Amino acid sequence: MPATSTTSVTIHIPTPLRSFTGGSASVEVTGQTVGEALKDLVRRHPALEPHLYTEDGRLRSFVNIYVGDEDIRYLDRDATAITPGAELSIVPSIAGGR
Repeated sequence: MPATSTTSVTIHIPTPLRSFTGGSASVEVTGQTVGEALKDLVRRHPALEPHLYTEDGRLRSFVNIYVGDEDIRYLDRDATAITPGAELSIVPSIAGGR
């Protein structure tokens, strides 16, 4: 694979998923898009994959990803371009109880 320019970004990990990142609240990853950054995160921390992706490789519907304050569902989803130094946040949906 030829060398390409990579973008270093930070992904903020929610508390319930930190046990899969060795307790880290944030992880530095690389990628030109949100999807590439998330794939790098999963490559570095494989135990996260079933919590973020379905068996067919789609981002789980209850996992919300933000670039800064912008929900990627209202941008280009996992194809959303990211710039160096961007901050991504993984925000699991919270369901109400009884």
